Amino acid sequence: MIDLTPFWLSFKLAGLTTVILFCIALPLAWWLSQTRAKLKPLLEALTALPIVLPPSVLGFYLLVALAPDSWLGNWIETLFGIKLVFTFSGLVVASCFYSLPFMVQPLQNGFESLNRHMIEASYLAGKSPMQTLLHVALPNIKPSLITALIITFAHTVGEFGVVLMVGGNIPGETKVASVAIYEMVEVMEYGKAHIYAAIMLGLSFVVLLGVYFFNHRVRNRMRGW
Repeated sequence: MIDLTPFWLSFKLAGLTTVILFCIALPLAWWLSQTRAKLKPLLEALTALPIVLPPSVLGFYLLVALAPDSWLGNWIETLFGIKLVFTFSGLVVASCFYSLPFMVQPLQNGFESLNRHMIEASYLAGKSPMQTLLHVALPNIKPSLITALIITFAHTVGEFGVVLMVGGNIPGETKVASVAIYEMVEVMEYGKAHIYAAIMLGLSFVVLLGVYFFNHRVRNRMRGW
């Protein structure tokens, strides 16, 4: 019998991470798309770092930073009473770091593709930067927005290295689908591993197909096809 708990944990983790990152990445991507500050390349590099950094490296540093004996981990536990190592809360924090560029970059690219006259007209009409972002810019980058949300969700569902380093393998708490597959392979339960892997493969394909299909329809509509 298939235990669906790891999939539920994966989807719960991905959903929370996507919502949190959207709130964080939206103003960040907007600022990066509009600013000419000298620090922009540095911030873009820091934001994109998880793409090229091995997950085990990022997971190791997060594990060290969030451990109870570190100043940050101790401060969070003392102030909020929250432990971030080998807990679901820790997985959410770690996933936010690892999936950040998958939310920021599509949004930033979408904002940068907008017609500058549209933004300037909004400012001339007396709208604030926040009003311009929410009521002018965001509705006009729907393909980028959908891509950012879905890719962030899917990427978080499939993450393994950072999740294992920070969360470990605690059933019902941190044992997500990717970790469950790894555990099955370790004990040579290849039959169950095939089933779990097939489910993940199918979900990943459906997600990507949905993104490309939606973006294709939007582009055709804009071209008048």
